[in-house]
Amino acid sequence: MRIPKIKIPKKYLKIGAWILGVFLIVCMALGAVAYSKREALLKKMVAKAIAKADKDYGLEVKIGSAGFTGLSTVKMTAISVVPKERDTLSNIGELSVGVKLFPLLFGNVKLSEVKLNDGYVSIVLKDSTTNIDFILKRKKKDSTENKGKANLPEIASNILNQVLYKIPDDMDVKNMVFKFNDHDTAKLNFATTATIDGGDLKSTINVNNGESTWHIDGLVKPGRKKLNFSAYADGKKLELPYLNNKLHAKLSFDTLQTELKDAGYSGDDYKISGSWSVKNMLINQARIASNDIIVQSAKLDADVLVGPNFIALDSTSTAYLKNAEIHPYVKYTLGKNKIYELKLNADEQDAQAVLDAFPQGLFESLEGLKVQGKVKYSLNFYLDTKIPDSVRFNSTLTPVDFKIIQWGKTNLQKINSPFVYTPYEYGKPMRDITIGPSNPNFTPLSSISKNFMNAVLTAEDPSFFTHNGFVEESIRKSIAVNFKEKKFKRGGSTISMQLVKNVYLSRQKTLARKAEEILIVWLIEHNHLVSKQRMLEVYFNIMELGQNIYGIGEASRYYFGKQPADLTIGDGLFLASIVPKPKASMYKFLADGSLKPYMFNYFRFMGNIMARRGLTPADTSGYGFYNVRLREGLRQYLAPDTAVIDTTAFDDDEEGMPPVIMQDKNKSLFDRIFGGGSKKDTGNRQTVKPSDTVKTKKQLRQERREQRQKEKELEKNL
Repeated sequence: MRIPKIKIPKKYLKIGAWILGVFLIVCMALGAVAYSKREALLKKMVAKAIAKADKDYGLEVKIGSAGFTGLSTVKMTAISVVPKERDTLSNIGELSVGVKLFPLLFGNVKLSEVKLNDGYVSIVLKDSTTNIDFILKRKKKDSTENKGKANLPEIASNILNQVLYKIPDDMDVKNMVFKFNDHDTAKLNFATTATIDGGDLKSTINVNNGESTWHIDGLVKPGRKKLNFSAYADGKKLELPYLNNKLHAKLSFDTLQTELKDAGYSGDDYKISGSWSVKNMLINQARIASNDIIVQSAKLDADVLVGPNFIALDSTSTAYLKNAEIHPYVKYTLGKNKIYELKLNADEQDAQAVLDAFPQGLFESLEGLKVQGKVKYSLNFYLDTKIPDSVRFNSTLTPVDFKIIQWGKTNLQKINSPFVYTPYEYGKPMRDITIGPSNPNFTPLSSISKNFMNAVLTAEDPSFFTHNGFVEESIRKSIAVNFKEKKFKRGGSTISMQLVKNVYLSRQKTLARKAEEILIVWLIEHNHLVSKQRMLEVYFNIMELGQNIYGIGEASRYYFGKQPADLTIGDGLFLASIVPKPKASMYKFLADGSLKPYMFNYFRFMGNIMARRGLTPADTSGYGFYNVRLREGLRQYLAPDTAVIDTTAFDDDEEGMPPVIMQDKNKSLFDRIFGGGSKKDTGNRQTVKPSDTVKTKKQLRQERREQRQKEKELEKNL
């Protein structure tokens, strides 16, 4: 079907031509006026900008000369920026800036050209002040003014656009020096030359006057929201010795690449897509590991979402370590109560590829381990800071036809036979202990009193025989407690984890060692490399139970002059109570060898739990509390009953063990809750404090109900 042509009358065409002609004439006239007045307008704008910098930021800005060198290019010379009462921030010899005219009509300043010759930017740190304090003060003021009005997607869009608008189509930077002067640590100096030609970025950075030469090259297309940068150094790794001095860390890599692929709105959220990758990255930091960690190849394909009240790394993102991959999801929700979310999901993949993907030096004891089969992994973590007790945590590593076919550096089955154990105290080896029949203190599981076994299991790991190395509920509660206390106060370790930590690993407290501990526990438990009975037997024979006292054989003879098989319920409960701080064990005794009164509530509480579980007969007199007696030969070493002891010095983190006379804080969770004992213990055997008033039956019943409620809550925590 032919569409008929629509003929426009000539008179309308003439009218349109006249209107367009008039519009063009007006624009030309306005342009001519603006062109003739542009020097005056420029001076006015420069003066306004200088005044604003002084008023809003406290900056003294000076410009030697400023003028147009083309239709839209401004050339300035002798530019200096000095914060009030601070060192000079910047000094530039010559700067030419060109802007695009069309975006300018809509209020957007987009750079078309930048030329810079001979300049520097110098950041100076002196004590607690810097010459960029004005930025921080301005940000704080802006955040106060905009409180409750923030639109995060709009802010993210504006910030990214402002950054992209400042990247010119063409750039020529010569002899630009970036200086960093930290009077406490070191000085850094980056002498830079850089060009952008048709989107191709080339730069050379001379670090600290020839110490090394860096390059940042890539492709920049700011109009399309596409950037791609690659950083590397000539003939060596790219690194900053400054980190060694300031952060006591070493970080270097062969190449670092980052890419902005796209950015824009996705519904109500603002989405930024990009990637980050690194080759042969070396990390050395004492809290991470005691040795170099080398990440051979890592990449993150990231989709970042900025929502009305959150920032998230979306689950569509993928992290790669060599040939292994995992999908992370990280979300931070702002508001009156902040919310943290983390999810990790790794699809079923080759187990050896996963093992080989771990950074070199991370798991030293597993180097050379060969496996077959597949594994998949998932982790889910959720914490609402307003209600930390509702924290969610679960982690699952699932094997599929998984099998160990060759041991690495360490044989994980070594404890199935006699072996030599070397305990460490304060980083130093104490002595070699043979865990086997040739050691007269070694005690088979069958020769250890059930009273001791049940007391320790109840206190340390009630579900030992049923769990697979980890108790998620215990870990979850540990997270909640530690978050509320703002410090590491409660751990979630099982006996399996304690055994692996002591037998297979160094005693250094690093993130790498903790991760290695978790992996070894999983390998032992899921592959049934060691029976539960043997694990418990080894644990009881290596556990620290006093100053240089290791194993139940040594401990039972040291404290009570008994064989491990003859320990009473009271003996077992005492030994269980000292497991958290074994070096402070002697401070729980009075001078006559009996236990201090505050220990009574611990005995009653733990004994009641054991009785309800059928592990010991019910006892209203304290489950052997009054029958515990330190052997007579040790009583001469006890502190006087009037002494008040500070046992916080016995924590594992301390470098030494000074016997400071202060307050006895060597109380377990149960001791602290029940408040047993005054600050100064005496020989008084009373377990009930005298009261100045007579309590009614109703008050007594209420106290008993509260006591039972505390016991039930604590029993759940076990």
